[in-house]
Amino acid sequence: MNFLGPLLGLLIICFSVLLIIRKANPYAVLLFSGLVMLLLAWGFELNVPVVKKTTGSQLLDFFRLIKEAFAKTNAGVGLMIMSIGGFVAYIKHIGASSALVNLALKPLSLFKKKPQLLAIMVIPIGQLLFICIPSAAGLGLLLMASVFPILIKLGVSRISAASVITACTAFGIGPASAITARASEITSQPVISYFIESQIPLVFILSITLTLTYYFVNSHYDKKEASNSDMQDEISFSDKQMEDESREKAPKLYAIIPVFPLILLIVFSELFDFFAHPILLDTTTAMFMSLIIAMLFELVRTKSIFDVFDSLTIFWHGMGNIFKTVVTLIIVADVFSKGLLALGVIDALVFASQNIGFGVVGIAVIMTMLIFISSIIMGSGNASFFAFAPLSSKISETYEVSSSLFVLPMNLSASMGRTVSPISGVLIAVSELAGISPIDLVKRNAIPFGMNIFLLLILHFVL
Repeated sequence: MNFLGPLLGLLIICFSVLLIIRKANPYAVLLFSGLVMLLLAWGFELNVPVVKKTTGSQLLDFFRLIKEAFAKTNAGVGLMIMSIGGFVAYIKHIGASSALVNLALKPLSLFKKKPQLLAIMVIPIGQLLFICIPSAAGLGLLLMASVFPILIKLGVSRISAASVITACTAFGIGPASAITARASEITSQPVISYFIESQIPLVFILSITLTLTYYFVNSHYDKKEASNSDMQDEISFSDKQMEDESREKAPKLYAIIPVFPLILLIVFSELFDFFAHPILLDTTTAMFMSLIIAMLFELVRTKSIFDVFDSLTIFWHGMGNIFKTVVTLIIVADVFSKGLLALGVIDALVFASQNIGFGVVGIAVIMTMLIFISSIIMGSGNASFFAFAPLSSKISETYEVSSSLFVLPMNLSASMGRTVSPISGVLIAVSELAGISPIDLVKRNAIPFGMNIFLLLILHFVL
């Protein structure tokens, strides 16, 4: 194997990290680093990605890759994130966010003196929702619209609230998960069987540990940072923002509007059989349905169709703001990951895992860690799992062991790695709405997930 490409890739990664640490624009760093890696791959005749429709020139095709990244993202996850961003802006404008906060404050005020206890309660609830709504960025933004304002109002710091929300997307499990579907295929198990017999027992223990770890980690760092005047200013600003929002007069019934998307997605989930003929509802469609419902609420309240039509502008502005901050960063991160693939960085990791010379358990541990690291580098649990997963069948046949020995920890490490990646869609989206840096969010997530990946290896390979 030619190691020149992977070595160049690692040098560019280090240089990119250095630039971002020194406050260079991350959008530009990721975009130009990705393009440089693609050009190097072309120059050394390595694994250059093929565009869907060539321009007729290999050199110009690199720039077409950017266009295709925009088209692919905007048609899929980008549109979903923008629709959620627009919906969040709209419900704030009509006062639905403040109605939900005010309704929730009374029963939850019992936790006013223990805000971190309230915060970690979000994790198990969110993980159950993630089984029904298997989009990490989608669920993260929905929780930012409904749960985040409540946590802030009750005294949870912005970064702690954001960290527990991203933790809700830590385990890619359940029948609706793409990773689960691929894992069950490799292990030759029915999806439901793999979910119930393999995933749930392990994730149950990991989830408890993760929740407890977040309590102590967030409590420690919040106390440590409480003396920092910048943090105090940030919290004061957040409180004032919430107070200003709560002054908007909205009926108590409006409190249901922010959770409409969650209700719709759960009711029409594959996990439930409420209808004679299955009805599948994606997140973007649920957001537009919820928008129309919210507008009907406003029509009944204001009795002015002109005002309601004018209010739709808020939704479009919300979509635009999310596009220029979140979606564009996801797009340049996609170009960056294509550059890594083109230089063979991931192929080098795969090659290393096959030729280390350890026993079957040693190889399984190495592959689990490589997937975890790949997810951090690429910002995608699906991408890293699908790159490594096919190897598990070949290795399990060589050692004459069950492929589940490899697949299950690889499955979980892929989604956990994404939760500590500063270029993953969920961290980018959540940190943007929370008004914090993705790097700061990664620092909060690092200890809980570092401990959790270690516990995963012990539970699966030792106990």
